[in-house]
Amino acid sequence: MTIAPAGTPSVTDRPQARPEIEPDPKGTFEKVLMGVFIAVPLLAVVAAVPFAWGWGLGWSDLAIMFVMYGVSGLGVTVGYHRHFTHGSFKAKRPLRIALAIAGGLSIEMSVIDWVAVHRRHHKYSDQENDPHSPWRFGNDWRALTKGLIWAHMGWLFDSRRTSPSKFCPDLMADKDMRRISRFFPGLVAISLLLPAALGGLLTMSWWGALTGFFWGALVRVSLLHHVTWSINSICHAMGEEEFEARDKSRNVWWLAIPSFGESWHNLHHADPTCARHGVLPGQLDSSARTIWLFEKLGWAWDVRWPNPERLAAKRIS
Repeated sequence: MTIAPAGTPSVTDRPQARPEIEPDPKGTFEKVLMGVFIAVPLLAVVAAVPFAWGWGLGWSDLAIMFVMYGVSGLGVTVGYHRHFTHGSFKAKRPLRIALAIAGGLSIEMSVIDWVAVHRRHHKYSDQENDPHSPWRFGNDWRALTKGLIWAHMGWLFDSRRTSPSKFCPDLMADKDMRRISRFFPGLVAISLLLPAALGGLLTMSWWGALTGFFWGALVRVSLLHHVTWSINSICHAMGEEEFEARDKSRNVWWLAIPSFGESWHNLHHADPTCARHGVLPGQLDSSARTIWLFEKLGWAWDVRWPNPERLAAKRIS
């Protein structure tokens, strides 16, 4: 594995007029709440090993955790990312609604805010105005360490908000997406309470409800968050460069399975609208396989599958 070379200028914070950024409506309470949503699930992950070693893990817990991880994770990768942000495929209205709801269960952001941030990221990738570049503070190891922390989750507490009206007017004009985005707090509640309800029903016990909440909500949310954030941080700092891109995006193979193929990040930045990110032999991409299934079922069409000529032109020999 190679470290991305210091080839582009570091990202700075020079003040300037930025119509693409607006004041963040979140107050102190909301930011404290966000910190709780990051810290509590992470503490659950720390407690998971001794908890499982003793008496706190059953087959129903594993089933709930993996199903919720898959639904919410694919909601982000297939829905938020490849469909809504990049238009890698077109989808029928019921599928669009289902993908937006599934993405909201990740408790990352509403579909409109998530898409706005990611489109801004692609416009300024690893340059000034990129909302979460690990190269924000410079190229030496101290600056990169600070930058990795910022890119991983520090940017979530930024006092500025990416303007949805600037970056995703298409979703702002979609009444379904507006409604689902407004319902985001409700999706957060469902994402946290549904595992507990399923655990209680499957075991017909309060203890099953508690362990279902622990594994299917807290542990699952933390794992999914940190895998998603690793695409912003790790995949822009280290890994393999196989295609020409204008930034420092890299492929990180060991994140491919938990990220549903998102960690083939170098190809994604070389060809952002491509529906498949793992285009080389052996590069597993379960998000692309899911899109393929949607296409076969007739729920998706105009899928932008890899173009051999375009890939060959961008391939680094």
